[in-house]
Amino acid sequence: MRLLPPWLRDYQRAWLAGDFSAGLIAALLLIPQSLAYAMLAGMPAQTGLYASILPALAYALFGSSMSTAVGPVALTSLMTLSALQPLADVGSTHYQGLALLLALMSGLMLLLMGLLRLGFLAYFLSQPVVSGFISGSAVLIAVSQLQHLLGVQASGSNVFASLAALAQALPQAQPVALALGGSSLLLLWLARRTLGAGLARLGLSPALADLGARLAPLLLVVLAAAVAAQWQLAQRAGLAVVGVVPQGLPQLQLQALTLEGVQALLLPALLISLVGFVGSVSVAQAFALRRQQRVLPDRELLGLGAANLASAASGAFPVAGGFSRTVVNFAAGAQSPLAGVFSALWIGVVIFALTGWFEHVPLPVLAATIIVAVASLVDVQALRDAWRYDRADALALLATAGGVLALGVEAGIAIGVSLSLAVLVWRSSRPHMAVLGRVPGTEHYRSVERHQVETVPGLLAVRVDESLFFANATVFEDRLQALLAQDPGVKRVLLVCSAVNQIDATALSMLTQLDGHLAGRGIELQMAEVKGALMDRLQRTPLGTALQRRVFLSAHEAFEAARDAAK
Repeated sequence: MRLLPPWLRDYQRAWLAGDFSAGLIAALLLIPQSLAYAMLAGMPAQTGLYASILPALAYALFGSSMSTAVGPVALTSLMTLSALQPLADVGSTHYQGLALLLALMSGLMLLLMGLLRLGFLAYFLSQPVVSGFISGSAVLIAVSQLQHLLGVQASGSNVFASLAALAQALPQAQPVALALGGSSLLLLWLARRTLGAGLARLGLSPALADLGARLAPLLLVVLAAAVAAQWQLAQRAGLAVVGVVPQGLPQLQLQALTLEGVQALLLPALLISLVGFVGSVSVAQAFALRRQQRVLPDRELLGLGAANLASAASGAFPVAGGFSRTVVNFAAGAQSPLAGVFSALWIGVVIFALTGWFEHVPLPVLAATIIVAVASLVDVQALRDAWRYDRADALALLATAGGVLALGVEAGIAIGVSLSLAVLVWRSSRPHMAVLGRVPGTEHYRSVERHQVETVPGLLAVRVDESLFFANATVFEDRLQALLAQDPGVKRVLLVCSAVNQIDATALSMLTQLDGHLAGRGIELQMAEVKGALMDRLQRTPLGTALQRRVFLSAHEAFEAARDAAK
């Protein structure tokens, strides 16, 4: 029994009906999306279906989320294309081999991080950076699909070059492709905006109305394929279609590792692993909160690692837990990962017996489904909120999004992470310091600039709201010296350390020298509210030995001692 995943050991029979129906519904809804994301990754259409079978089964065995649906997602598909396009011709055998290798390397990295319990890495990408990356990628994805809507070949190294190439190719746009793609885009947008409410007004329950709205892409793909087949648009009008989709389940295969391939894909595989993991964990936690369930980041690393290895064995490309896939799974009534297993089985049936249905699916229609799907990922509200609350976070969001658009996916992430770390160091290097006084009639001590407080003559009480380390030690000392210069009568300097969690070697040296300089001027250095773990370390230093009788349990105790000494 220990070999079984936890959800299966505790599985309840009452969940079976919900999981079975959710698996069927999710399979139907995600088939056109899987085809579209394979196209976005530069891979054959059937690999999108392959990436929805074995990876879902692998995640069900090792993952921790009860709702997450794993498979092709927009961001990892875009990152796959971005990583491989400079290395091989899109769609070539070499390109497909590199995609397989990329999935394999991502899977191995995720498994290794899971075994090393590095799930905390999910919190290293700040929310503004993630939001900026997703928003920039969504715009990049949408622009990349415009060439399929127009029926032309036009791409560039960044979004601006792509738009310029599209403008030059506009006179060669195919009227049939533009008509099908444009009308599909409009219909899908209307379906997303109004179809659910319209079905509800006709008397359908909210759940059925929402399901009907979500079925719109599948119905549109089927209708467009029927029209293309009936009128032979591929032959008569040159309309680009999916083409022949091989029938049958994928053959298990592995790509031989080569030093050149590993070196070229090392950084892209790491970034895909981190971005896929962060996005998957965020989605999993959001839905787990709705059912009061837990998501274990280390188990998620193992689950996603196994899923990517399974995708590589299927001849597909990197996968992750997608928001839209999980929304469909959750809304359809999934109770456990068994819904993903059922969904994988249904898709297996489709590619085993029904692949002929996809041969005439127009690429402009798939492009329209991608554009509508990623449009909701552009998070303007996050930028507004960040701008109102913290301009530095807003700038990190904008820099990440701009980096993705102008320089590419990898550069955008690097810019965002670097800027976030730079902001963190910059803030820490300029600690907030407050001169304290006592709120009359209480034992509370607040800033003299914000409150009406009482002070003790000859006592300078300063609270520093940051750990002291190499980047802010000199700034702290300069500010303290400036405060001393304003009051020549100071006899005691009290450092209130309630917000100080750490003092590194540089700051310790500064405080030791400061104690000596102050003593030479007849000023006593004191400390209060020093945290236990920090005090334990200080006691092993000359400064701690010197301060033994000058460390107070609270600011109030230090103020009372100074008041008594001043009498």
